[in-house]
Amino acid sequence: MKRIAILISGGGSNMLRLVEDMQTLGYAAPVLVASNDPSAAGIAHAGRLGVPTAVIDHRLFGKDRAAFEAELLKPLLAAAPDVVCLAGFMRVLTPDFVRRFEGRMLNIHPSLLPKYPGLHTHQRALEAGDPEAGCTVHEVTPVLDDGPILGQARVPVAPDDSAESLAARVLVQEHRLYPAVLRRFVAGTRTRLDL
Repeated sequence: MKRIAILISGGGSNMLRLVEDMQTLGYAAPVLVASNDPSAAGIAHAGRLGVPTAVIDHRLFGKDRAAFEAELLKPLLAAAPDVVCLAGFMRVLTPDFVRRFEGRMLNIHPSLLPKYPGLHTHQRALEAGDPEAGCTVHEVTPVLDDGPILGQARVPVAPDDSAESLAARVLVQEHRLYPAVLRRFVAGTRTRLDL
């Protein structure tokens, strides 16, 4: 059975959907949930689901990303994951770190990539007058939000949408898309899934 590690920075709602999906359907085993933020609520949620956890506070390392990543690697390598899933992990990883897991690291991003890499995706979609928004699961490469797209889900933009209301509807689709893509990925399917 494939071993899955998940990196989070906050509440971990996507992590929870991934863990619940794996535990319910039995296609993979969540072996670690790690966070860069000690206050991340998702760590406690993962612990309640019986998943081992680790916290490496990035603030202790100042601007030294390599030192932070060296510490993050310790629990990751000990967990020996086959796949690493970024689920609301709000740190940009160095190319060296990404290359270590390249081809087996996934991320979910709240836009229809290649539109709007980076932050504030929903506000940017509204300001551009886009008729739809959505989310993307992609393989992680050294270029931010730029790896091969494995799946997308689309959400129509309503005339009265705010960034917050649009984000809430996109999040519902994130919770559907990420587990569906992970299921296919661990089975060896890398063709794109559109929901």
